[in-house]
Amino acid sequence: MNTRTAVLYVCVDRARPASKLPEERAIEEGLAFADGRGLRLVETITDPYGEPDPRNREGWQRVCQMAAQREITDVITRWPAALAPESHHELRFREAEALAEYGVTVQYTWEPLAALGAAQ
Repeated sequence: MNTRTAVLYVCVDRARPASKLPEERAIEEGLAFADGRGLRLVETITDPYGEPDPRNREGWQRVCQMAAQREITDVITRWPAALAPESHHELRFREAEALAEYGVTVQYTWEPLAALGAAQ
């Protein structure tokens, strides 16, 4: 059996440091998503929300490095805004295409998107 390996990528607004609820929810949802699809989660990587270009985020750089080294087959994240905000939506496609070159797919855990399958 070919095991798919995934990284959970969490990018959340940390403007309210007293509340870790959004991050905790994203992690819980990601773990359940991976488990429900038979993905072996190898790492959880977080970035603070705010930098629109994912290539300028340390965590995302780590995701890309793992893809290039063929350590992962999937990236799990909550929704497209984790990759890039709506105002920079074209960056989402750029990143998904760059990962696809390594055979890595982006999957969203937010239910309406999860039902559609992996991002293209």
